[in-house]
Amino acid sequence: MVNTGGDRVMHIPPYYKRAGWQRFLAGAFIGAIISFAIFLYMYGQFQERWIEDNLSLRSELNTLQRNYEALEESKNKLDEQSKKEITVEEIEISIENEKQLKLDRLIVHTLEQKILDEINHVIGQSTNSLSENYQLLTAAIENKTLHEDNFSYQAVVKNLFIISQRLVINVELKLAN
Repeated sequence: MVNTGGDRVMHIPPYYKRAGWQRFLAGAFIGAIISFAIFLYMYGQFQERWIEDNLSLRSELNTLQRNYEALEESKNKLDEQSKKEITVEEIEISIENEKQLKLDRLIVHTLEQKILDEINHVIGQSTNSLSENYQLLTAAIENKTLHEDNFSYQAVVKNLFIISQRLVINVELKLAN
């Protein structure tokens, strides 16, 4: 007869009853929970940064597309008129009191886009006509009430500059009633 070893059963010692193993397993479990919490925090920070970058790139793309369309239209008009004037090709808006109102970057970006949409028709106009009619541009910005996150803001134009082919507008926001 050949001994197959079936009569001897291997015994696994009960490690879960030893205090050292209990501490090890509890530490491993708590470590796994803490590392998962750190992973969620890091992933959330990465996702937020990615969303902000994506939003700014989309905004830049939309601005470039609007500028391209406005410049193309302006070019066609200028070809017809055959005049050599300097035209506005870019609009830059900055909100001066964003820190006092405690606005985050996404709301500031959205408000700037709303103001840009209001005065987008300026792209392609000559700087001479814009300098003569700057009151209309200022009134168009100041008469618009901007709504964002259940708040209404009234814009007040502090400075309006025409630098070569760029229109720079500094705006201060006030809470509207």
